[in-house]
Amino acid sequence: MPEIFVVRHGQASFGSDNYDQLSELGWQQARWLGEHWSEEGQQFDHIVCGDLRRHRETARGICEGLGLASTQVEELPQLNEFDFKTVMHAYSEKNPQATPAAGAERADYYRFLKMAMHAWSAGEITGAESWQQFEQRIEEVLGVLAAGARGGRTLVVSSGGAIAMMVRQILGAPSHSVTQLNMQIKNTAVSRFFAGRSGVSLHSFNHVPHLDTRQRREFITYS
Repeated sequence: MPEIFVVRHGQASFGSDNYDQLSELGWQQARWLGEHWSEEGQQFDHIVCGDLRRHRETARGICEGLGLASTQVEELPQLNEFDFKTVMHAYSEKNPQATPAAGAERADYYRFLKMAMHAWSAGEITGAESWQQFEQRIEEVLGVLAAGARGGRTLVVSSGGAIAMMVRQILGAPSHSVTQLNMQIKNTAVSRFFAGRSGVSLHSFNHVPHLDTRQRREFITYS
């Protein structure tokens, strides 16, 4: 049955001037995943990613590990993450008392993002796109991926929020589940889907076989 392997990007540069680029560890996570698949004899008929820098770099790192040229990667902007900075800014304007102070712990940042996402999904604030537009965009790209997957195995690189929305739609879960799923997706984690005549179904979620070893567990990250 045709399969879709959806990978969250490697660790980005949290706290830097440009979040949208891989850290050194993010590059290594991507290469390790490619090397793992190479050792397993895993091959892909199609490779696609969003057009954010962290998506392109992750796809390139995976290709390096697989021994492939990254020139064969197709970019689909529909796979991009929602604009979380705009969502957080809108929530901060409405709830300034909840905004983390400068230099706050990373956990405070994630709690704030979680509250902002819930407000966005409930229509209490507006982002660069509405929640409904985000839903529609992911629904459309799932259809594109399902059609392309009929040729075999498709590798997809995207972001946590977009992947969480895919899973929610496939399972028919409530909107608030997107936030819960998003917060637990690891960097370069793999979720597998089957594409059939009845649509796309979930096979497995959030696996890091290339990192879940005694030597590498310390390199599992979430940002």
